[in-house]
Amino acid sequence: MDAIKISGPRGRPRSFDMDQAIDTAIKLFHARGYDAVGVAELGEALDIKPPSFYAAFGSKAGLLKRALERYGDSDANIFGRARAAGGSVVEVIDRMLARAARVYPEHDGVAGCLVLDGTRNSADPEARALTAAAKQANRAAMRDFIATEYPDETDELTDFVTIAMMGMSAAARDGADEATLRAFAAKASCAFRREVGLK
Repeated sequence: MDAIKISGPRGRPRSFDMDQAIDTAIKLFHARGYDAVGVAELGEALDIKPPSFYAAFGSKAGLLKRALERYGDSDANIFGRARAAGGSVVEVIDRMLARAARVYPEHDGVAGCLVLDGTRNSADPEARALTAAAKQANRAAMRDFIATEYPDETDELTDFVTIAMMGMSAAARDGADEATLRAFAAKASCAFRREVGLK
């Protein structure tokens, strides 16, 4: 378990569970958006004082960076999990869209995708840059995969799927339920198949 020591009452060190802290931050940023969660609230949720918070993460954006890294390594990486199951490009895209329809609707107060929506309309340029980099990395991975079978249509197909995922995430945050997103995912899968010449 990843833990560090921070100063407790009267200078006594106590263990600070870094993994648990990052998981807590993911939930807060994801549920409410980056700008809506302050350092004081994070410190209270993590049970640490501001000096210890800054010592551990450097800044609120530093915590977001760690949260995005953890998020990308989790089951929330919908494309990564869909691709890991194997299959053709069409099969993976089908699986990814269907998985998004299951994952994006609200669960325990959290909906949509942290990467796609966590810093939407944020006033913090560093936070926006972090999610922009994550989005670009995800898009590049998807593009490289699509290019293995459809090199002449790679950019158009990648744009189609990326925009579909963004729309599903935004719709989920606005209250779309799983049935609604499943219906959309099925139509998006059919459209992708038509684009590549399949029925």
